[in-house]
Amino acid sequence: MTTRAWTDRPLEGRRVVLGVTGSIACYKGVDVASKLTQAGALVDVVLTMSAQQFVTPLSFRGLTGRPVFTNMYDPQSPLAEEHVMLARAADALLIAPASATTIARMAQGMADDMVALTYLATTAPVLVAPAMDGQMWAHDAVQANVATVRERGVTIVGPAEGRLASGHMGLGRLVETETLLGAVRAAIGAKGDYAGKRVVVSAGGTQEPIDPVRYIGNRSSGKMGVAIAEAARDRGARVTLVCGPIALATPYGVDRIDVKTTADMAEAVRIAVEGADALSMAAAPADFRSAAAADQKIKRTGVSLAVELVPNPDIIASVSGAFVKVGFAAETQHLREHAAAKIAAKGLDLIVANDVTAPATGFAHDTNQVILIGADGTSEELPLMSKYVVAHRILDRVAAMLEQRR
Repeated sequence: MTTRAWTDRPLEGRRVVLGVTGSIACYKGVDVASKLTQAGALVDVVLTMSAQQFVTPLSFRGLTGRPVFTNMYDPQSPLAEEHVMLARAADALLIAPASATTIARMAQGMADDMVALTYLATTAPVLVAPAMDGQMWAHDAVQANVATVRERGVTIVGPAEGRLASGHMGLGRLVETETLLGAVRAAIGAKGDYAGKRVVVSAGGTQEPIDPVRYIGNRSSGKMGVAIAEAARDRGARVTLVCGPIALATPYGVDRIDVKTTADMAEAVRIAVEGADALSMAAAPADFRSAAAADQKIKRTGVSLAVELVPNPDIIASVSGAFVKVGFAAETQHLREHAAAKIAAKGLDLIVANDVTAPATGFAHDTNQVILIGADGTSEELPLMSKYVVAHRILDRVAAMLEQRR
């Protein structure tokens, strides 16, 4: 099976056409162009005449290092038919911010500006990020136009709720730049090797209450699980992320279920894996819980306190099905031996083992160094790399297993 050499920059070398239309949120379009370029994308910016009332082509040219397209009748253009050439070369067309006028043009199939022309000429995924006053967004005409373009396969990203330019609170803000980058990544990867597959990922630790204030927990940040969720989404999977209490944002396009205790996570995973193709149990659920949590806060008395701990359910050992089952072993000694022992005990197809005492690995780090051990006895020791790239290496192994089963 041929696999792609994944890096930390999934948008590296991708051609993204950024359409910017007339909106007070145009200044955010500049940030979008900047962040896409920083992510390695080749960004071709197309501005409507209205957009140029808010921002200048020079701003985008300076940030992207590429020509900016504004005039569909430009006789000096190096491209014979700018909209056609841009549209054909694009891996994705992102219109952000998208005004009510531009959405109406798209719905009606009009071709009277560069953004509308490029939309009509492209076969690449199209994403529209609306930005307008809340009352405009709620208008029946706008909603009808949005429904029309959505039915034609356009992905609508947002809008977000918050303070609008009018000073009122409502629905109509342009979503955050990171959300837009996630949406672009999801759109480009929608036809990847995980297209049509469902992946369940768990992330973070759980919290077992001792009393209403205190709990038993661990140091898991959830970064490895979130990285797997992002990587699976970037390859076209439908992803369900079951999270303990973590401080990380939900990746765009990923369904998230929040839980607190190990019992809660066990139930959520049991339901989520029905019909799934793969389960990656990257979470670190607490192995023990208090036998009897106190109803009220336990007060300090100056004497020792004994808390009886009882075992929690072993989540990954308790679920079974036709899906590929990936477990994790965060160890402090005898890494290979402890990890290999879990494969048969838990019915795993693959286990990801790491020594959490090693530098720059394990809890809270953005990097990890792991050993992948299969149920067939094969093992692969990976060097220190980002958790996102580790996630892809895990998914490569899972994809090979799914292909064999197919």
